[in-house]
Amino acid sequence: MAFISKDFRSPGETWIKTDGGWERSKVLECGGKRKRHHSEGSSSYQDSDSSEEEAVMPPHYHITIRCTREIAGFNGLSEAVKRLDFRRSVRDRKRFHYICAFLLLVSNKGIASLPGSAQRQLLQMVEEVASHVNDSQQHPNVLRGLALKLEHIVNQENQKCWGKPLGSTYLWKEHMATIKRIQRVASQIEIREPDPEAKPKLHELPEECVREIILCIADHRDLESAAEAWETMAKLVSEQRIWRELTRFHFNQRQIHTILDLDKFKQMGELKDWKQIYHQLRRTYGVNDDYQFAEVLALCRSCCCLFWPSDGHPCIVDQSPDYKQRLEEAGGQLALAQPVPPAQFLKYFSL
Repeated sequence: MAFISKDFRSPGETWIKTDGGWERSKVLECGGKRKRHHSEGSSSYQDSDSSEEEAVMPPHYHITIRCTREIAGFNGLSEAVKRLDFRRSVRDRKRFHYICAFLLLVSNKGIASLPGSAQRQLLQMVEEVASHVNDSQQHPNVLRGLALKLEHIVNQENQKCWGKPLGSTYLWKEHMATIKRIQRVASQIEIREPDPEAKPKLHELPEECVREIILCIADHRDLESAAEAWETMAKLVSEQRIWRELTRFHFNQRQIHTILDLDKFKQMGELKDWKQIYHQLRRTYGVNDDYQFAEVLALCRSCCCLFWPSDGHPCIVDQSPDYKQRLEEAGGQLALAQPVPPAQFLKYFSL
């Protein structure tokens, strides 16, 4: 007699076949619609901006905060990357640098030690970066850095286990083909010159406009490069105001006053050398690299959910008025979203 019961090999997930392989339906519900594979019992759909389509849930991922090794294993990197829509976010100018910083950190830890699905996802993201850089003609240095890192990883893996990387042979052949495509794009990319008839050009702008552009630069290395590129910029970069504003952007008043109390800066009198002060502060306190990210992942403390602030997320506070009321009656306050830099994001996973 046949015994019908729940399959012990599966937790009851619903899987859907897509062009990129089989994916769980709970992953597909976030981050926009993906093109499904044509098969019986499943309807195919493509990306569309039509208002008639069903609303898609914003990208989000519920995560386990406790950092024990056993519990951290329940946070899947591949699932998090899919549900947070990292691959599509590459083409978002606000999220581009965040995604690239995440890819560099993962590459430094070693892609080969990740599960196969995570490896495929990360390489697809790097390939998307290559495509975006080639189309937008921006940030070629970021792409070249990622390509060099991948080449280094391949050389390391080829030296293991008698010249063969561990894992699926078919999967590594697929990875090698992807890496070669990325390296081909990185080596062939050329920055095209702007339209010669475009007006006005940078050197035609008055100094006041160029100064405002320089004041938007948040990296001292970019300031020094700009000074080497053009005589007018070199003159403006040497102004004390530029370095004073850069110092105030990166450091708080307590840190600045601590450095100004040093004897060598007291001897300067009223006229301070803010470039020297900035570099002294940088050597003493360091510079936080998170300033380069226009948008950073956020963690909702109420429902332990990672999300992009510009998209929001389905929070338990909004979905359950009773929860909010009980929290207010207990005298508690609604927890604010906490920013999650790339390094902190990786700590949620067992890598």
